Amino acid sequence: MLCGVLLLAGAAGITGYNIIEEKKADQAAAQTAEALAALIPDRTAADNSEVQTDAGNLTEENPAETTQTITLDGKAYIGLISIPAIGITLPVNSTWNYTLLMQAPCCYQGSVRDNDLIIAGHNFNRHFGLLKTLKSGDEVTFTDTDGYVYHYTVTEIDTLDGYDVDGMTSGDWDLTLFTCTIGGVNRVTVRCRKTADA
Repeated sequence: MLCGVLLLAGAAGITGYNIIEEKKADQAAAQTAEALAALIPDRTAADNSEVQTDAGNLTEENPAETTQTITLDGKAYIGLISIPAIGITLPVNSTWNYTLLMQAPCCYQGSVRDNDLIIAGHNFNRHFGLLKTLKSGDEVTFTDTDGYVYHYTVTEIDTLDGYDVDGMTSGDWDLTLFTCTIGGVNRVTVRCRKTADA
């Protein structure tokens, strides 16, 4: 009986810790998103159509390699991801590791201008925890640090094995978002296509 009580107390402690960590991460990401949004230039519709239809106009060689980052508190960000259906707008780190992932989504691979961006996020509810509730047709937008806005539509939602790196990175998707399932065994994976007006 004592063992059962200790196990329950331990579980309660872990749950409490996770709730506190999630709340801290939510607040930090919201503050960073607000600060980042204030530093991103506001582009006109004409400016935006230029990057969407002919990214080569913006750079001399590879637009992905010249995308600017904005550094806040020692961390470099490539832009903001917004998913209205689950009520989130979050900063996206330019690189990923587990420490950064606990604070905000991270660029796992690819580039928005090369139409192969993959973004990883933690499964906190106010991060990517509600990706599993998205439906085909839901809107996703990404605003890069130059102020260009990319519009996407969710086209496929899948669950991949946590070690299936090839499955995550293969395919011709304009944008992929993913997060761990509870327990971290699998990855909820959302595939998106750029919309016709983007």
